[in-house]
Amino acid sequence: MSLLTDLSSEMITAVLPLYLVVGLGMTPLQFGFLDGLYNGVTAFVRLLGGHVADRWSQHKLVAGIGYALSAICKPFLLLSGASTTALSATLAVDRIGKGIRTAPRDALISLSVDDAHQGRAFGVHRAMDTAGALMGPLAAFALLWLVADAFDAVFIVSFCFAVLGVLVLIAFVPGRSSLPVGGPRPTLRETVGILAVPKFRRLLIAATILGLVTIGDGFLYLGIQERLQFDTAFFPLLPLGSALVYLLLAVPMGRLADRIGRRLPFLLGNLALLGAYSTLVLPLDGPVLVVMVLGLLGVFYAATDGVLMALAGPDIPRERRAGGLALLQTGQATGRLFAAVLFGAAWTLWGVETALVAAAVALLVALVVAALLIRPDSRGVQTPEGAPQLEEENS
Repeated sequence: MSLLTDLSSEMITAVLPLYLVVGLGMTPLQFGFLDGLYNGVTAFVRLLGGHVADRWSQHKLVAGIGYALSAICKPFLLLSGASTTALSATLAVDRIGKGIRTAPRDALISLSVDDAHQGRAFGVHRAMDTAGALMGPLAAFALLWLVADAFDAVFIVSFCFAVLGVLVLIAFVPGRSSLPVGGPRPTLRETVGILAVPKFRRLLIAATILGLVTIGDGFLYLGIQERLQFDTAFFPLLPLGSALVYLLLAVPMGRLADRIGRRLPFLLGNLALLGAYSTLVLPLDGPVLVVMVLGLLGVFYAATDGVLMALAGPDIPRERRAGGLALLQTGQATGRLFAAVLFGAAWTLWGVETALVAAAVALLVALVVAALLIRPDSRGVQTPEGAPQLEEENS
C-alpha cells in the first residue's frame, strides 16, 4: 500500500516544481505559496483525523478515507490548467487527504509493535514508502522522455496507482483497535491534554521550530537546476538520489535509534539538512554538488521522519496514540507551511544564494534550541541480551 501510494504521490512531486515554475511561469514566491499549501494544509486536519480514529478506534477506516480523497484529486491537477485558484484548491484537497490519513496510519504501525522496536517498525514502513518514491520519479521521467511535456499522462498514471493503493489497503491491511471492548472513548480535550506532559510538549515545540526552517524539497531541486542549468527533462530524476539514500538508511537508522536512543539520530538528521543548504552555495562541480545535496537530503529523511514518530509514540497512551501523533505532525506541518512561503519570498527578493544562507543560519539556531528541548533519554536502548531498558524522565 505504502509503496503504491508513494509511487503515485512522487510522480506528481517530481514534476510539480518544473510544471509550475517552468511550464506555467510562476515566480518562486508563487511556487512557495503553493508548496507551503501542498505541505502545510495538512496541519489543519491532522488532529481531526487522529482524534476521529482514536474516538472510533477505526484507524484503518479513517486512513482509507484519507488515501481515497487524495487519489481522486490527481486528475483535477490536469483539469485546473494554469488557474492558481483551481490548482490551490486541488492541492489543498489532496493534502487534506494526506492529513486525515497520516496519524491513523502511523498509529497502526505504533500499536503493532512493542516500544523497544518502534524505530525499526517505522524504518521498515518508510523504506516501503521510499521504494515507491524511487519508482515514481522514474515513471514520470519515462513519460516525459517519451512524450515532451506529457504532464497529462503523468497525472493520469499517478491516479491509477493511487486507486490501486487504496484497494490494497482495503484488501490486505488488518485493522488495529486501540480500545478494550466497552472501554471509554477519548474526548478531544483528553487528546489535547497530552500537551500537559512536559516531555511531549518539549518535543512538539522542537519539531515545530525545526519545521519553520525546513524548506520544501522542491526548492532544493530548483536550486540545483538554477546552479547547473541542465536539460529540464532530467529534472524528475533529482528525487531519485535522495530517495535511494533514504531507502538504504531508513531501516538501519530506525534500528540504531532503538539501540542508542532516538534523540541523537534525530538531531544529526537535521544537521544533514543544514549540510544540504550549505552545499548549494558552495563553489562545487556539478556532479559533486548533486550527489552531496541529494545524499544529505536522504540522510535527513532517514534519520528524522520515522524516528520522530518512534521518539514520541511510547509516551502517548494507546487509546490516544493517533491523536497525540497528529498533534506532533500538526506542529511540524504548520512550521513547514510558513517556511515554504518565507523562503519563496526570500528567493524572489534576494536571490537563491542569499535565501539559502539565511535558511542555513535559521536552521542552525533552531537545531541548538531543539537540542536543549529534547533531553537525552535511554528509552529504547537495548541491553546486550536484547531486553529493552525503559526509564522514566523526572519532570
